[in-house]
Amino acid sequence: MTAAELLAASGRFPVADGLTDAEATAIEQEFGFSFAADHRAFLAAGVPTGRGWPDWRAADRAALRSLLAMPIEGVLFDVGQNSFWYEGWGPRPASSWEAVTAARGYLVTVPRMIPLYSHRYLPAALAEHPVLSIYQTDVVQYGNDIADWLSREFGLGSPAGSAARPTVAFWRDLL
Repeated sequence: MTAAELLAASGRFPVADGLTDAEATAIEQEFGFSFAADHRAFLAAGVPTGRGWPDWRAADRAALRSLLAMPIEGVLFDVGQNSFWYEGWGPRPASSWEAVTAARGYLVTVPRMIPLYSHRYLPAALAEHPVLSIYQTDVVQYGNDIADWLSREFGLGSPAGSAARPTVAFWRDLL
């Protein structure tokens, strides 16, 4: 059973018709990213709806932009308010304002994270990657892939026996 079929069979969330190739491509073009193949296949099989799920068909595009920006904005919050500084960026600037400005420049180069559910994300264009929970700079692996995440998050199916290693640059370093 695919991850989308597993979710639909559970009855926990309403599942709308899947995204067509044209819809997925339009979303990717509008927001400037590519879904990972497994994320795209999940959404093609059925689009989960309701609280926590991104509404890719919503007229409110600002809400989707906010979800897409949340990982970066969370890091910037921690840089400005909690003195976070990623060692790969070199020495931290003296003021919080300078640090946030510098961090914003560095963060344009990190892989884009695409919302799956609430603050669970998958990297753009990188299939079969573990699902990451990203809340500011608190990053936790929640599942080896979408099916394993559904098992661990919602008790659907069987969890994987071993852990996959996240490979997406920057975000894996925050684990």
